[in-house]
Amino acid sequence: MKDTVTAKQDEARLSFDDFELQDALRKAISKLGFEYCTAIQSQSLVHTLAGHDVTGRAQTGTGKTAAFLITIINDLLTNPIEEERFLAEPRALIVAPTRELAIQIANDARLLTEFCGLHTVTLVGGEDYTKQNVALDKQPVDIVVATPGRLLDFVSNSNLDLGFVELLVLDEADRMLDMGFIPQVRQVVSRTPKKDCRQTLLFSATFTPEIIELADRWAMDPLMIEVEPEKVAADAVDQIVYLVTTANKYNLLFNIISESSAIKVMVFSNRRDQVRKLADNLYRNGINCGVLSGEIPQNKRIRTLDAFKAGKLQVLVATDVAGRGLHIDDVTHVINYTLPEEAEDYVHRIGRTGRAGAIGTSISFACEEDSFLLPAIEEKLGNKLDCSHPVEYLLEKAPGFTRDSRFKSKGSPPPRGRKPSRSRS
Repeated sequence: MKDTVTAKQDEARLSFDDFELQDALRKAISKLGFEYCTAIQSQSLVHTLAGHDVTGRAQTGTGKTAAFLITIINDLLTNPIEEERFLAEPRALIVAPTRELAIQIANDARLLTEFCGLHTVTLVGGEDYTKQNVALDKQPVDIVVATPGRLLDFVSNSNLDLGFVELLVLDEADRMLDMGFIPQVRQVVSRTPKKDCRQTLLFSATFTPEIIELADRWAMDPLMIEVEPEKVAADAVDQIVYLVTTANKYNLLFNIISESSAIKVMVFSNRRDQVRKLADNLYRNGINCGVLSGEIPQNKRIRTLDAFKAGKLQVLVATDVAGRGLHIDDVTHVINYTLPEEAEDYVHRIGRTGRAGAIGTSISFACEEDSFLLPAIEEKLGNKLDCSHPVEYLLEKAPGFTRDSRFKSKGSPPPRGRKPSRSRS
């Protein structure tokens, strides 16, 4: 690896006007209201706009998406292709671990390319393959944003040619490593030009030896950019831990959500079945809510996210699929109905609130089953969490259900009696 540049989030910020950006890109940046760079943007853009490879370490919500998109868009505008172009031959490729993150990146790309005449296509699993193929064949594509599995499908079926990729971005590489996507990513990268013929940007929340090895393998002498926040958890998040019995958790949840300050709430639980049951109970108690988990069809997940962002849903009940990478403004509360088994996920969960200068509240339920997870979270945070018992009115019994069930479990209900099993032939 090259030298390491370490920056803090609160250091003196550069203006986007300090960089030589194309006018069409600068116009889009101005329309979005961006004036000053975040730490990861100012430290990386100095090098990436000059064509250097970079490996960046930064948490979600630090502006890294805009950092690599501005690099890509400015490069494509600065170096237009004069000769005839063919379909399904992208000039830039962005790989992200989850569908939600890929869609978010693509939406940001479209906003930043509003005046640029560049074409962005999203390739993610869980959506119609044929429609995505039509989008590729509609006109020459400049930027492809994709998840590893669906991207490999397109490449393997010869519906996408990566031989002309000039810029490659691997976002949340640590997450892709954790989810077992690296073999697929390796196959994809092998279809792009050699690393000395492309610019490679890799971003990760952590710099493990495995991540550093991948960066050295896929990038040319990458400069390591590290952005250290003042604290692991945002100062703007008021962190509360309630000691509560398992039997009282739902009553506590309902009463917190019923308070006037709980305007836009994300509730996290570890398992899909827990999420489904919680959302169903809240809905039957008259609370407008949605579910976000891996088992929900992609088109429905997008509709649910849009409804939550627009304020049509008060509560979003989710597994950790929503814990990373999503940019949702004005989340007032994050509630950990169950504590995450990985301390890193706690940081990502509570990072959904207290964003962009707003004050947020994180409330965690520590019951007899998972309070043992607190020490690892405190070690990650670098400080002790104040634990207290909720005041009495927050434990009042939730009212009876007023609506029919909406988020039922998949499949038919279990039979009342056991039927004899069929023998296998």
